Amino acid sequence: MAPMTTAGEQMYALVERMYPLCRSITGDGVRATLEIVDEYVPLQVHEVPTGTQVLDWTVPQEWNIRDAYIADTAGNRIVDFAASSLHVLGYSVPVAATMPLAELRGHLHTLPDQPDLVPYRTSYYKPEWGFCLAQETLDAMPDGEYEVRIDSTLADGHLTYAEHVVPGRVTDEVIVSCHVCHPSLANDNLAGIAVATFLARALAEETPYYTYRFIFAPGTIGAITWLARNAERIDQVKHGLVLACAGDPGQLTYKRSRRGDAEIDRVLRHVLSTSERPHQIKEFTPYGYDERQFCSPGFDLGVGSLTRTPYAGYPEYHTSGDNLDFVSPEAMADTLAVCREASAVLDRNRRYLNLSPYGEPQLGRRGLYDALGGRSDTKQAQMAMLWVLNLSDGGHSLLDVAERSGLPFDTVATAADALHGAGLIKA
Repeated sequence: MAPMTTAGEQMYALVERMYPLCRSITGDGVRATLEIVDEYVPLQVHEVPTGTQVLDWTVPQEWNIRDAYIADTAGNRIVDFAASSLHVLGYSVPVAATMPLAELRGHLHTLPDQPDLVPYRTSYYKPEWGFCLAQETLDAMPDGEYEVRIDSTLADGHLTYAEHVVPGRVTDEVIVSCHVCHPSLANDNLAGIAVATFLARALAEETPYYTYRFIFAPGTIGAITWLARNAERIDQVKHGLVLACAGDPGQLTYKRSRRGDAEIDRVLRHVLSTSERPHQIKEFTPYGYDERQFCSPGFDLGVGSLTRTPYAGYPEYHTSGDNLDFVSPEAMADTLAVCREASAVLDRNRRYLNLSPYGEPQLGRRGLYDALGGRSDTKQAQMAMLWVLNLSDGGHSLLDVAERSGLPFDTVATAADALHGAGLIKA
């Protein structure tokens, strides 16, 4: 019998499948990516026509590409889109020409400080064409004529995004968003897509308190489109998390929401600190991933961002160095574990009212101390009961109790369950 694969290995295999596809903010590459994700969790796919007004933006024309290359006079492809989707400037208009290297240079993008890497570059809203290549490849190109070919189309079509909903016990929602627009970049953001997908699968095996809505959309324009199309029900969104850069070897990083003290901010701070994982907490800035759309002042949602190394924080960022060797099953599994721990805190964080608030109720005659017998953390569990009783005044949540007491949230929530079962507190 073949050994069972871990969730980390399954996520890595999903990243491997998606990696070769050429994605952009629109087009068949996005659809193909969502078709793969749909094999893991059923998706509701939305197609929004070119020209649709979405807040202050307009859905652009759809871009698709079949082939692109730079060839020398002998027909040898010096730069080949078939080898990597990064080789073409995203949203390049079609071109078929022969030109000298001196003229071609104005359409070539390299990284002189990282001469062996290919950069990721786009021109979404300005008609342009170009190629991305390693500086060392450009340095090896002799002067002379080159055949230049980009077989692409830019025409009216659609912007595509998808949702997956895990029903909860209440209709209030937690949104989990990840961008699906980048081409062959494993960490940014195929790892984020994989972690979101497997978080959705894990939650579907439970009955969460909140309804979880997973949004797979192109960056910026996709999130803006989702917000424009869901403005009337935005009050249902109580918490949210943007997932990106979820598979690199760096430590976990949480970026707070615009509010700075939203419940999701406190939950991630608590989960990361009590787990003793190496991590950092960053303050909100209006730059980064789609948290800046969800946290724009008109919406001001409690949405933070979870990454490992933040955007632009590693040398491989937006280059061919962000490949399958840069991400690992272990890192994705760790990111997924934090997401699951955070969702568990969100789902169990309640406010309770002490039904016997005058003096300390006698726990022994209710069998509550006896129920702790034999536990390695008996003293901690007893303290958790006392803290929950003392702070169950209708104004403090279990997360408040955990933060003030310094006890793990799970220990506090377990104590609350026991006290609730004994009739000493009510939600």
